[in-house]
Amino acid sequence: MKPQLLKFKVMSDGRGSLIALEETKNIPFTIKRIYYLYKLNSELIRGKHAHKTLQQVLICTSGRCKILLDNGKEKCTVELDSPDKGLIINNLVWREMFDFSPDCVIMVVADQHYDEEDYIRDYKDFIKEVNNNANI
Repeated sequence: MKPQLLKFKVMSDGRGSLIALEETKNIPFTIKRIYYLYKLNSELIRGKHAHKTLQQVLICTSGRCKILLDNGKEKCTVELDSPDKGLIINNLVWREMFDFSPDCVIMVVADQHYDEEDYIRDYKDFIKEVNNNANI
């Protein structure tokens, strides 16, 4: 499994740096929701779910963290450590976020509004869903 990483253009001058995110330009979908995680406990794992249809881009705007991605057949781990990198997580990909630095802030850009029905929170159910979609 090869992670899909985006590289954002950074505009810098003596005042600092700026990154603009634009739907269907450097974010590959229409943006419906943005949220962020912070003050994360480095000893705990976040995520531990997949989505049936939702697509996301994760950006570590401060600090660093690791993300385990699992498509039901292969797994890989990605380290996010720069605000100019975005990790695309498509639907039917299990994700686990861990190893947070004390200053870690993760911003998530999503193509849908929150919908609890879209979540797959049990790994066995995730594998069943992946296998059902492979047979279509």
